[in-house]
Amino acid sequence: DYVTYGKNFRFNDEKGIYRHSFNVPGAWKGQKILIVFEGSMTDTEVKINGKSAGAVHQGSFYRFKYDITDKVQFGKENNLEVTVSKMSADASVNNAERLADYWILGGIFRPVYLEAVPTSHIDWTAIDAKADGSFKSNIYLEGITEPGEVVVDVKDKQNKIIASATVKVGAGETVKQVSLSAKNPALWTAETPNLYTAHYTLKTGSKVTYSTTESFGFRTIEVRQGDGIYVNGVKVKMKGINRHVWWPETGRTINNKIDLADVQLIKGMNMNAVRCSHYPPDKAFLHYCDSLGLYVLDELAGWQKAYSTQAGRPLVKEMVIRDCNHPSIIIWSNGNEGGHNFDLDDDYAKYDLSARPVIHAHHKPGNAFRGIDCNHYEDYYSTKKILEGENIYMPTEFLHAQDDGGGGTSLADYWELHW
Repeated sequence: DYVTYGKNFRFNDEKGIYRHSFNVPGAWKGQKILIVFEGSMTDTEVKINGKSAGAVHQGSFYRFKYDITDKVQFGKENNLEVTVSKMSADASVNNAERLADYWILGGIFRPVYLEAVPTSHIDWTAIDAKADGSFKSNIYLEGITEPGEVVVDVKDKQNKIIASATVKVGAGETVKQVSLSAKNPALWTAETPNLYTAHYTLKTGSKVTYSTTESFGFRTIEVRQGDGIYVNGVKVKMKGINRHVWWPETGRTINNKIDLADVQLIKGMNMNAVRCSHYPPDKAFLHYCDSLGLYVLDELAGWQKAYSTQAGRPLVKEMVIRDCNHPSIIIWSNGNEGGHNFDLDDDYAKYDLSARPVIHAHHKPGNAFRGIDCNHYEDYYSTKKILEGENIYMPTEFLHAQDDGGGGTSLADYWELHW
């Protein structure tokens, strides 16, 4: 709409109600029961047996969960009721997610499931594994009521332990850090996607209380100012594409087969990178990027307008906690084309132990951030000028087909400029 530019547009603020009955096994009694939502568009209110599970969740593309231990009936039928509003009560959420030039729908579009964990357990972990074989991990604990320990074993693809460490845990402690070193590990790159598994075992005496695993890769990411982005000491030129989570027959609800096909298609085009535009993808896609080898720019939603700090801060946490151990992710993108809340730039490193670079994928000159300029849709000659400047120039969009934008015309010339 080039007359009003959408100023006369109004969304129909619809709501959907989901009702479902489910059983919680009697054997789960004594454990902590969580209900997990992988993605729901947009404001989501959850009730279990008529009781509120917690505050309304705002934000579509992020995993969130509720502790429903005191609301379920063990060994009996339980009732779930979820009310989802297309439009958020928070205007900044609508601005960041829904006033955008991509398909927006409404409702639950990713899996919903139950988790049962011991009251004393490992909630989540953050890994920093470098190319020199050094390994650090923050271990976030819940419900520790007596002294114990966490054993961390790093295993290769043959399930052989290549390094191990143990850290003592005191009653009431919520986070511990463990460090170890692996000798000459096979490194992760997009061309050599070597993966390892960290096995975490929480013990009280000789009793195993809880165990969990995380897949990861050994690799080092460096931003060398005015030079380029290096992975394991090798300068990398990212040749990639922007990808929306979308399928013609199923809309935003996709599956592992589609995720795999997309990764294979991207690699089949001799690309090595993908930008998750303009929101984090479903987790299966990232697993395929890890195992098959693609560099990933994982992006917080924010299409030309940003989340408020109050709305965005919990969403950064949800995104990074879910995604931080994927070796394929080498950069966090804090919004798109002006949708950058500067107050959130330092929040990523609060949860990402490896402190990946954060970029602003912007579309106006003069907005380079921390030595990386991502300016969109420059012409050939302005591109050449930016490349001659002090910043790394990594356009996260260029040569689109809208308004005679080129549609890939002269791509080889642009590529030669960047190379």
